[in-house]
Amino acid sequence: MALLSPSHRLRRTPFSEGVEAAGVKAYTVYNHMLLPTVFRSPEEDYRHLKEAVQVWDVSCERQVELRGPDSGRLMQMLTPRDLRGMTVGQCYYVPIVDETGGMLNDPVAVKLAEDRWWISIADSDLLYWVKAIAHGWRLDVLVDEPDVSPLGVQGPKADDLMARVFGDGVRDVRFFRYGIFDFQGRDMVIARSGYSKQGGFEIYVEGGDIGMPLWNALFEAGKDLDVHAGCPNLIERIEGGLLSYGNDMNSNNTPHECGLGKFCNTHTAIGCVGRDALLRVAKEGPVQKICPVEIDGPRVPVCDRWWPVTVDGTRIGRISSAAWSPDFDTNVAIGMIRMTHWDAGTEFDVDTPDGTRRARVRSGFWS
Repeated sequence: MALLSPSHRLRRTPFSEGVEAAGVKAYTVYNHMLLPTVFRSPEEDYRHLKEAVQVWDVSCERQVELRGPDSGRLMQMLTPRDLRGMTVGQCYYVPIVDETGGMLNDPVAVKLAEDRWWISIADSDLLYWVKAIAHGWRLDVLVDEPDVSPLGVQGPKADDLMARVFGDGVRDVRFFRYGIFDFQGRDMVIARSGYSKQGGFEIYVEGGDIGMPLWNALFEAGKDLDVHAGCPNLIERIEGGLLSYGNDMNSNNTPHECGLGKFCNTHTAIGCVGRDALLRVAKEGPVQKICPVEIDGPRVPVCDRWWPVTVDGTRIGRISSAAWSPDFDTNVAIGMIRMTHWDAGTEFDVDTPDGTRRARVRSGFWS
């Protein structure tokens, strides 16, 4: 197996010491940082995530911070989601688009104050786009990447673990809201959010020096809860329909193709740089869209490239993510399928590395 060569371009995180001690077996590179992908095995990590609680090093979800009088205006220029009703204390899932309506990122926006925002990004160099928009429009705003490293706590026992470290008040944080909680004299933004459907929190850790003390405190407090180090799990995220930017969609896709049209208020999101393009898309409708796909046969191989989806030899889409689901006893997948074949129950062929498989569109994701 080939190994990653460490360098200054490939950044460690404030939690790397703990991740390595926990026996990480595989990484990927995400926003120029290490992101763990396997600890025991994908199947064992999947089962444990659904039954107990895990601590995730997701420092790779870098923050783009907007500060200054025009920060709210800049934030609205980036997304077709109408942010006028968003209040301090809320988190919004926001498609970020370019002037053509193409997806540049699908981050979570965190409103810290009327003049201060964090954009918790997926894997792309969004910082440069945001700086360019701010400079091009001569906005009174400072755009930079702060020393903030998210730490996820995910799983059905997440509330119990978090309450032991931060107090019972953390249980009252509502979904996609955040609160400010103390840890060793430091205020931390804690949101009820995360890249799984099992429930949990993301702790926005300001200052890398406090990373390992927090990591150790969570593991000490969770011994009897069977706390483990974990990471976003491929099987669980496909079951839940959680999209991966750069895998399932990219800048060639509009939010409507990605099933994110409900987050596009193009008629009222005045100022979004891609608004005119998206108004045309909303009127005409997409010609392809993300669909849940079930693939027949035994366990599929690793989907490290797009697999063609065909009907009678004609390509009508692609599979971008796929895995065997132990709970649903089938191969679960995410595909971008043309409108002629996206109805639930429609069957087609998928060209996998180990041969052609029969597959079909499902009416919804598995969980």
